[in-house]
Amino acid sequence: MMNMQDPRGFQLPRRRFVQGLALGGAAAVLGLRGTALRAQAAAPRAELSGSHFDLSIGELPVDFTGRRRIATVVNGRLPAPLLRWRQGDTITLRVRNTLPVTSSIHWHGIVLPADMDGVPGLSFAGIPPGGEYLYRFTVNQSGTYWYHSHSRFQEQTGLYGPIVVEPRGGEPHRTERDYVVMLNDWTDDDPERIYANLKKQGDYYNLGKPTVGDFLRDARRQGVGGALAERRMWQRMRMDPSDLADVSAMTYTYLMNGHAPAGNWTGLFGAGEKVRLRFINGSSMSFFDVRIPGLKMTVVAADGQAVEPVSVDEFRLGTAETCDVIVEPAADRAWTIFAQSMDRSGYACGTLAPRAGMRAEVPPLEPKPLLGMGDMMGAMSMGHAGLRHDMAGMDHAALGHAAMSHGATEQAAMDHAAMGHRMQGMPTPALKTGVEADMRVPQPRTNLDDPGVGLRGNGRRVLSYADLRTLDAPISPRVDRELTLRLTGNMERYLWSFDATRFSDAEPLRLRYGEHVRVTLVNDTMMTHPIHLHGMWSELENSQGGFQVRKHTVVVQPAQQVSYRVSADALGRWAYHCHLLYHMEAGMFREVVVA
Repeated sequence: MMNMQDPRGFQLPRRRFVQGLALGGAAAVLGLRGTALRAQAAAPRAELSGSHFDLSIGELPVDFTGRRRIATVVNGRLPAPLLRWRQGDTITLRVRNTLPVTSSIHWHGIVLPADMDGVPGLSFAGIPPGGEYLYRFTVNQSGTYWYHSHSRFQEQTGLYGPIVVEPRGGEPHRTERDYVVMLNDWTDDDPERIYANLKKQGDYYNLGKPTVGDFLRDARRQGVGGALAERRMWQRMRMDPSDLADVSAMTYTYLMNGHAPAGNWTGLFGAGEKVRLRFINGSSMSFFDVRIPGLKMTVVAADGQAVEPVSVDEFRLGTAETCDVIVEPAADRAWTIFAQSMDRSGYACGTLAPRAGMRAEVPPLEPKPLLGMGDMMGAMSMGHAGLRHDMAGMDHAALGHAAMSHGATEQAAMDHAAMGHRMQGMPTPALKTGVEADMRVPQPRTNLDDPGVGLRGNGRRVLSYADLRTLDAPISPRVDRELTLRLTGNMERYLWSFDATRFSDAEPLRLRYGEHVRVTLVNDTMMTHPIHLHGMWSELENSQGGFQVRKHTVVVQPAQQVSYRVSADALGRWAYHCHLLYHMEAGMFREVVVA
């Protein structure tokens, strides 16, 4: 077995961390080392349907990597059972907690009363050890969603599962097969230890930091002076162009429907059949770039909402997002479903096949991409939306601290979508860096047609937000008020926040019941953040202020500004946060009060 050597001296067995054990899914959940057949015979039910459900939160030993660990599970399953509901039904779920600590379940993307939302401290007190909670609400939507714990790091240890809500009038797209494809990141380590490591060293799990070999390559391409200048620039700003993901395959094994790559989750199809794949990113900290080599995918829904069909080769699925695609696998052969992590440290994969036991070639991991000037400075470095991020030939010394405003007052380009055009150079309040915010973007970019770092110009047709158009009319037809929030952080100290204020020090955001609010998010960091508002839809706008796509989780790229409308039609206290679990716990969380 080949080992990878990490700068901190860790020996990383590549096959174990990238592929995991061949025994996966139900077999891994049951902790068995026997045959998959034996495991499946003993496994609890993988799917529950109807309107009344009994769920039990508990613990179970699992083994994905050769190390036996304890997972947090629902009804003895990891992932938790698929819950199949029908639009218009009133759903009752009795959830019992057998853990020795308080637990909870949040129904991600489901619009429901605040006391049914499942967030301890806001929605309710949580489900105490040995206690139970009765969730009851009417489902007025359809599509693909998921559920997970909102109690500390229980989501990371396995408490997550898929939801499919069948539309009242039947599916608008006919398919012969329908599969959920849930992507997760499993770790054998205690999440508290991972969090402590990140607090001590923000790049603790970064396996892709530039090396001497990278310097020599850059020196050949742009000269020794250019390569040195580039590195001096990043050092002055105390930033790292390889900082794509806080947690990597150093500790993660990536799962597809509870199977490590070697476990080969398989979805069967027949000749001439159309197959619907409901992708759910139920991970704690990972973005996945998804493709089926050689096979086109038609995107028909995003975050549970039907969109105008669009054909793509690949799409990026942010943490907590869902995406439904339809494929038509031709010929008597197998097809690989390949989901590599954004930092290219590992992947989840499975197979579409006409017969069980088949497997197609698994593509190699692509080289790790690096962040560029557009990811750091936004519109200041861009000629148009698709500008290349090559740093060669740029005057890095001149950019340096001034570009990032370390302690300086800035000018910002703010997107006044209600006026239908951009107002350049509008003055903003002093934007200073400090302990809570080590970076500020003076002129964020507002384009939606960028698929993101690592996907630009890769020769494939890659989905972007600009391609997604919700079929329904917007819920929020007007704007009564505007609210701007900046996504801020300090990577060295591992602090994350809105407006340089962590949740522990922040006042709630207050919305008046019935008003329509435009929320503008400006990402002042070099990380990509999936932002989730509970209880209400986020209706993303294009740069002209027009309705684009309805989402429950909005991904904001580095140095990007996005705007979306929120209809404050749900009374109560709601969570609003980055869905990267350790970012949320580190402070990128707010309470929203609708009254």
